[in-house]
Amino acid sequence: MGQLLTLTASQGYLLLAVYGVFMIAITYFFARWKRYRSIQGFLVAGRDVKWWLGATSIASSWIWAPALFVSVQFAYQQGLPGIFWFTFPNIIALLIYIWLAPKIREKMPYGYTLPQYIKHRLQSEKVHKIYLFPYFFYQLMAVAVQLFAGGGLVSLLTGIPFINAMLIMAVIVLIYSFISGLESSIVTDFVQFILIVVGVAVVVPWTISMAGGWSTINAGLGGVSGNFRNIFDPGVAFSFGIVTAIGLIAGAISDQQYWQRAFAIKKENLVKSFAFGAVMFGIIPVALSSLGFLAANTSLGISLPQGVDVSMIGIATVSQFLPIGALALFAVMLLSALFSTLDSGLNATSSLYVTDVMKFTDKEKEIMKKVDEGNSLSVDEEAIHKQLDNRGVRGSRKAMFGIAALGFLVALGANYIPGFGLKHLWWIFNTIAACVVVPTILSLYWSRLDARGVFWGVLTAFVIGVPLFIYGNIIDKPVWIVGASLFIIAVSTAFCLAMPKKIGEVIRI
Repeated sequence: MGQLLTLTASQGYLLLAVYGVFMIAITYFFARWKRYRSIQGFLVAGRDVKWWLGATSIASSWIWAPALFVSVQFAYQQGLPGIFWFTFPNIIALLIYIWLAPKIREKMPYGYTLPQYIKHRLQSEKVHKIYLFPYFFYQLMAVAVQLFAGGGLVSLLTGIPFINAMLIMAVIVLIYSFISGLESSIVTDFVQFILIVVGVAVVVPWTISMAGGWSTINAGLGGVSGNFRNIFDPGVAFSFGIVTAIGLIAGAISDQQYWQRAFAIKKENLVKSFAFGAVMFGIIPVALSSLGFLAANTSLGISLPQGVDVSMIGIATVSQFLPIGALALFAVMLLSALFSTLDSGLNATSSLYVTDVMKFTDKEKEIMKKVDEGNSLSVDEEAIHKQLDNRGVRGSRKAMFGIAALGFLVALGANYIPGFGLKHLWWIFNTIAACVVVPTILSLYWSRLDARGVFWGVLTAFVIGVPLFIYGNIIDKPVWIVGASLFIIAVSTAFCLAMPKKIGEVIRI
């Protein structure tokens, strides 16, 4: 049974307090300007985010709990093919936005959310509402996963109770997100990405050196069983690769966090931001996978304490070879990645709530459109605009608090389900996201897409495909899991293609 080198609870509370104050201070310093108290400023950062800030924000927001923990877990359990099938689809998922982001900005230059575009494109309240479920659900699960992983990490390393750790994380991220919305996320993402890179650059090579060098990694490339040295192992490709590829690509396309950035980054910088963001992301799980390969080398004797989820195997590896100071640096790196996605989830939820749930009169919508387009307002309109901004920012903060509270409850519940781990949370919300991925792409590129096909395709995928996927995970049958994933993609595609608009009804998109 493994014994971990850990910080004391007092050291853990101090670490969280210092980290939280640092992030709040950075946000406040960069958020003193009035525009971040407007709807446009709070939700899309004025639509003038620079490419390098956009790239680091994209990368660090995608470096969330699965990238940190599941990547190491699969390197440990399934060797080279495990980390390949985790990392490659992750990179592709971000690269797809090289095409999608400029396309949606072309069609809706002053948009805020993908469901808003779907409502505009298909002119259907029913489809808009059915789209909101996976988009809100995805952010709920994103918040829950970060709290679940972060609470487990802090509790494991410091002895701080799981609930306390999650509460502290939630409070910290709410405070700095309340200050300036998306701008707070983008600014802290930049700092957090630097901390992630520094942590990886110091901790990973140091651990490898202390464990005996690159030869010790080579001994674990086949995973803990030693049977997975072929990077294209067909068994791993079928049981893990297909589901992961579908889930990751669908997850990115169905994630408001990246559509929000597509509307916030300067239009001419979108391709550069997403291209660099994808490459910058890919470096992190590949580097961290070496910790999983070390753990898979049975001669090193790395193991976890009883009851600790296997996704924490990277922590056990670092703990075994490095001193307490290095472990603290590693913890800061991991927390930075979790916080970057946690605040992105809060901001994505706020944009969905203000744009797609809150009600505005036709007059108010007209004024907001004028502001977005940079047109001047009359004195009366200016007064209404100020009220709208105040109302929108209040609504944003209300949505952030609500999703944080719900995410906390989901994470707490997941912690008490026997045999339920981070991998299961990750797979379930990616599968929900897969229900809308095909209609989303078709909405941007196919003029004959009709609301009827989208509605029935997505509904069928929800009602039949998702329960089949969950059942497959309960009975742990790869055939059921893969079959359910493929069914979701197939049925949503089939309905869209089988119920197109008539030629005479097609509107140029």
